[in-house]
Amino acid sequence: MRKNLLDFNYEELVEEFGKLGLEKFRVDQVWDWIYKKKVFDFEAMTNLSKENRSLLSERFYIYIPELLDMQISAIDKTTKFLWKLEDGNTIESVLLFHPDRVTACISTQVGCPAKCVFCATGQSGFVRNLSAGEIVSQIIAMESHRRVNIGNIVYMGMGEPLLNYIEVVKSVKILNHKKGKNISMRRISISTVGIPEKIIELANDLPEVKLAISLHAPTNYKRDIIVPMNKKYSVEEIIHAAKEYQKITKNRVTFEYILIREFNDFVDDAEKLAQLLKGMGAYVNLIPINPIPSSGELKLERPHHWAIERFKEVLDKHNIENEIRKEKGTDIDAACGQLRRRHKG
Repeated sequence: MRKNLLDFNYEELVEEFGKLGLEKFRVDQVWDWIYKKKVFDFEAMTNLSKENRSLLSERFYIYIPELLDMQISAIDKTTKFLWKLEDGNTIESVLLFHPDRVTACISTQVGCPAKCVFCATGQSGFVRNLSAGEIVSQIIAMESHRRVNIGNIVYMGMGEPLLNYIEVVKSVKILNHKKGKNISMRRISISTVGIPEKIIELANDLPEVKLAISLHAPTNYKRDIIVPMNKKYSVEEIIHAAKEYQKITKNRVTFEYILIREFNDFVDDAEKLAQLLKGMGAYVNLIPINPIPSSGELKLERPHHWAIERFKEVLDKHNIENEIRKEKGTDIDAACGQLRRRHKG
């Protein structure tokens, strides 16, 4: 049975090619075709002999997901992709354009088990983990379709990356490899809802990769309401893990904080958040919520502008570094999971 070549890291491919009697430099050639030239058919890899091309075609294939939909923002070029995988499941990826770089936001699971109430992905349920190759293929496919060179990667699309730990770490190492995309570890971020033991594991396995924690509330009472996994991993446990992560890596930790009107946008919330992060090398991303259909009694509405500024002022007063995130792609289905949901009808 043929295997997806993208599921193998460099060292594994050297071993697989060796079993076929192919030299190590053949892996370099194939990776150059895939990652640099965006060629996904062995027959088109003309610096390989016909015999080698035939041999590779018998054992491997290169699966690039099928593009079902692509939306491009007229405002800032933000591009959202809906991909169809081999088994018919769909995932999303996003390209974000900045003056000095292009950032890819990629998915790690089909759906998400975290079920955060403000996230369209979580509301659609969890199906399965993605393989390393399916994670990596999003980068290659986006570069191919939009003719761009991605320099930064954020694991912040559909899914909880740390619940697909092995494949996520493998995909990071593939994308970082000098023979492939050669993206610096320092330009890769992993965003998690907070799995304490995995945060520590990540610190040891990938110490240069940046960590972002989706906190969204400073108390267990409020976080329980919007992040169901908080019932398993409390705010205190997550903050403790973040501090341990910092001890190991010496990296600053980013905390994502979605602001919801008259729920977690009060002065008291900001004060409690400041106390929670005091003494840490913390950076807070304040994100006014992207309105989606409300869940239960909680109205998921964007705070008033003055409430957002008020929250920021409290953090500033306590010397907690922060910024109000500039929105991108506001004229398209920008929030994660929305495009997939719409296609399901």
